[in-house]
Amino acid sequence: MSRRTPTGAAVLQPQVTEAITEAVLDELAENGYARLSMEAVAKRAGVGKSALYRRWPSKQEMAMGVIRAYSIAMISVPDTGTLRGDLRASLGVLTQWLTHPRFARILPDLVAEMARDPELGEVVGLLAGEPKRERTAEIFRRAVERGELPRDTDIDLALDLIAAPVYWRLAVRAAEPGPTYLDDLTDVLLRALSATS
Repeated sequence: MSRRTPTGAAVLQPQVTEAITEAVLDELAENGYARLSMEAVAKRAGVGKSALYRRWPSKQEMAMGVIRAYSIAMISVPDTGTLRGDLRASLGVLTQWLTHPRFARILPDLVAEMARDPELGEVVGLLAGEPKRERTAEIFRRAVERGELPRDTDIDLALDLIAAPVYWRLAVRAAEPGPTYLDDLTDVLLRALSATS
């Protein structure tokens, strides 16, 4: 006998998932991770708690799943044909991500929670940080293949070099990047990486 296609409550309807996702992000932005609850998300999304539990077994997995999908969707990996072009484009995307009105409120709270809960920090790194870093690493692999970077380039360190200055300026110092900041930073990164372009 062939299995019947599930209907009704057994189907994860995209519009319900989208409403829940928006509710999770709004709750995180307004109330923070510590006060996030399945009840509050369900109420805001206009669904029953069972709709959440069909998608995620816990608050942590719900929050991390939503943040991961949201973050990765905002991080593109440009291929401009040059390391300089790729770096500049990536810095622009990173800046947009860090200054997004909602995520700019979520990230500082999440970082603070990670400091209090090392296990949460590991989960955030695994589910949100690593996939994004893996995507961005393509920039450096392509540069190595083009001969713009030496084959022994430390890609892990290079990834830190991209993110750290922008995060420090925007999230820690709360300073505006300024009209030439990303261009100037691109030039500094190229020199630091001993690029030939």
